[in-house]
Amino acid sequence: MRKTIASLAGGALLLTALTGCSGGSDSSAGGPTELTVWTGFTGGDRPGYDQIVKDFNASHPNVKVKMVVQPWDTITQKLPSAWLTGSGPDIAAPSFDPNVIANYVKTGSVLPLTATGAGTTEINTDQIAPTLVKEYTYDGKLYAVPANYATLSLYYNKKMFAAAGITSPPSTVTELLADAKKLTNPAKKQYGLVLADNQTIQMWPILQWLQGGDIVDAKNCSVLQSAAGQASLKPWADAVAKDKISPVGLTGASADALFSGGKAAMEMNGPWAAPGYKSAGIDLGVAKIPVGVDGKAVTLGSTAPLAVSAKTKHPQQAQEFLAYWTSKAAQKKFSLATGFPTLRTDLATDPQLLANPVIATFTAQVPDARLYLPRVPQATQVDTNGYVPLIGKITRGEDIGAQTAAAGKTIDGLTGCSS
Repeated sequence: MRKTIASLAGGALLLTALTGCSGGSDSSAGGPTELTVWTGFTGGDRPGYDQIVKDFNASHPNVKVKMVVQPWDTITQKLPSAWLTGSGPDIAAPSFDPNVIANYVKTGSVLPLTATGAGTTEINTDQIAPTLVKEYTYDGKLYAVPANYATLSLYYNKKMFAAAGITSPPSTVTELLADAKKLTNPAKKQYGLVLADNQTIQMWPILQWLQGGDIVDAKNCSVLQSAAGQASLKPWADAVAKDKISPVGLTGASADALFSGGKAAMEMNGPWAAPGYKSAGIDLGVAKIPVGVDGKAVTLGSTAPLAVSAKTKHPQQAQEFLAYWTSKAAQKKFSLATGFPTLRTDLATDPQLLANPVIATFTAQVPDARLYLPRVPQATQVDTNGYVPLIGKITRGEDIGAQTAAAGKTIDGLTGCSS
């Protein structure tokens, strides 16, 4: 799920991997229909996605799906033009940002999904979390399904906590801030809570929500510059700029590396991160995000879209694959393999899933989870042009009042807010 910038050797091989034809092919007369899927699932959860494809191919001899996995950067650069020209894959996860689907809807690049219902070859929209169905529905038409669903939890290093004399993970946002400062030791380059602010799934909105703030209101107007908005940012901006609880300008990958290397005591992250942390030898603890100043629980909900090219030659088979991907059997197996909470409501209380402590922790937060900038006009640009630069500036000590005012103006210009 992390958006990483990687140096890619063998450019010719990469270009070959990215070349496809929208619509796949038939290998021969009477042969199976071939579908290509692009995804950016390069992390520890990748085997779970691979298994879905493998199981689908085994149970559908008339369809052969090939999944091409590559960095999200590569997909976001190549896919828009590939789908417009009909040279892209039949199916793709266009980004880890669900809001990007709106751009593909505007350009007519994605297929409206009509194979919905209760059948085994249909997309069971009535059993998928309603928030996710709503996220991918435009003008009454469904244009994508959730490739996954996750919440963010608090990972912590038990060994570092014990060394600092802290006996349990924080349960309130006040304790979170205090523990982050106590666990920070600049002389040893040890950080209390690593906070990525770019090329990452967003974690700063969680801090704002916990402190009673937000980014936009119901009219999609910025509230960053409001008293509540500034108050929600200041404790954490100061903690980074003055108390050095985290390096500034971290990408998601660099924050993960610090935690995996035993240089950070805490990090907010999704279930995809657990396998890597465990393999790195971290004495790992996973806890719910602490409650906010109002005593209420909140965390970020994360989902990546899976959509079909409008130019695919095999819309029926492509939608059948999406139906399988989101099916009860496939999603239960995926959850057990990866630690992800389920995207289906009919698995939310499954005893076998909840017996796994990692799954149980992430699942317990589903009712309190919020999506980041859901259905906000030009949400991707709001993030990259407004929110990310703001966090980068205030964590370097720049004035919160001036910077939130500037970010608010940028955001309102993007969303069309006029109030």
